[in-house]
Amino acid sequence: MARTDIRPVIKLRSTAGTGFTYVTTKSRRNDPDRIALRKFDPVAGRHVEFREER
Repeated sequence: MARTDIRPVIKLRSTAGTGFTYVTTKSRRNDPDRIALRKFDPVAGRHVEFREER
């Protein structure tokens, strides 16, 4: 079984419209749907919601 089967690499894009992204991995078993995390956007200078894109 490959390493990326269970924990794929995903991009988290800012909903503030700045185009800033984070790259991370997620567990397909625990989070089968797209995830949304509240993280710091340095372009906007504040915490905003980042959503998973594929």
